[in-house]
Amino acid sequence: MAGNVLNCHFEVLSLTERIYYTDGHTARFDARVLSCEPCEGGYDVRLDRTAFFPGGGGQEADTGTLGGLGIIALTETADGGIAHILPAPLETGAEVEGILDWDLRFGRMQSHSGEHIVSGTVHSLYGYDNVGFHMGESAMTLDFSGELSAGDIAKVELEANRAVWRNVPVRTLLPSPGELNGLEFRSKKELSGQVRLVEIEGVDLCACCAPHVAHTGEVGSIKIIDAMRHRGGTRLTVLAGEAAYRDGVEVYAQNSGISAVLSAKRLETAPAVRRLLAERAEEHAALTALKRELLRVKAASLRPTEGNICIFERDMDMVTLRELVNAGMELAGGVCAAFCGEDGDYRYIIGSRSVDLRSAAGDINRALSGRGGGSGSMIQGSCAAKRGEIEDYFAV
Repeated sequence: MAGNVLNCHFEVLSLTERIYYTDGHTARFDARVLSCEPCEGGYDVRLDRTAFFPGGGGQEADTGTLGGLGIIALTETADGGIAHILPAPLETGAEVEGILDWDLRFGRMQSHSGEHIVSGTVHSLYGYDNVGFHMGESAMTLDFSGELSAGDIAKVELEANRAVWRNVPVRTLLPSPGELNGLEFRSKKELSGQVRLVEIEGVDLCACCAPHVAHTGEVGSIKIIDAMRHRGGTRLTVLAGEAAYRDGVEVYAQNSGISAVLSAKRLETAPAVRRLLAERAEEHAALTALKRELLRVKAASLRPTEGNICIFERDMDMVTLRELVNAGMELAGGVCAAFCGEDGDYRYIIGSRSVDLRSAAGDINRALSGRGGGSGSMIQGSCAAKRGEIEDYFAV
């Protein structure tokens, strides 16, 4: 977990050797404790060398153990060191072993290297810059300075995977200022001091502080799962490595389930779903026509009265029930009350041209063991009364 740790006190120490700068695959290492001081949240331990990445550039810090103690946090310090925050102290001068959570580290390396491949590919094909990057637990988002069409994105994904399949080297470079001036590389901000570059042969050259794979083949695969316009450019949601594999497994399982339900071939599920939706639309249109005819017939059976009209339906949707009440309101001197369901479990809609139903709602609900409300001309709700009780109430 990365984060700033406040109120840490320590002597200015020599720069810590960052093993991950040149070897991202070191999962266990030995180091000497240079200092250990109490600080807010635990103990601030500095080492002469470390493989723990403290986070940065859109990637979270590593996790693991140091000297058998679980690391609470890692943070980069102003003097160029890395603070390893532990729950208990370690002896200054002692040799200790650091063990990284390798599965987490490797998955993040796959993702981050995949991001460089995609960003380098977009820049090479379309000239757009990567202006934002975030690596989440399930996916990463990449923001580009220009708009990409669906065809552009498909081409980027293919070319990015071709770079993976070529299994080209991924190298880290620490050029001198003079050498740096002669290089064209990607960077989101102005840089000072020693600049670390990550070079993916024939694909990308980018300033980056994070650990990466050694060859693109370790990334495995890259999948762009979403795209949207974002601040005048494009935001891509991307999976790489094991995350892309697991997503593919889940998508395959979902598609297989759809295939079985629809009796469609594996690569023909989308047309099958479209056919099903078209059939449902036709059935819905036919059902709507039937409801209209039923409404016409039921409305025609209503007779004018100076009193109330009470209607019971076993199974009618509330939209049709409301339209039936609208028709009955024109014929009733009192109210038109329509109930759908069965004894003890009715939904109701009550309308009137002459009765203030907003005021009458309380009395109606108390009499029918109901709850509901609405406007002066129409209320709706539910009630637990029996049909006979309802008919007696509205017969008054």
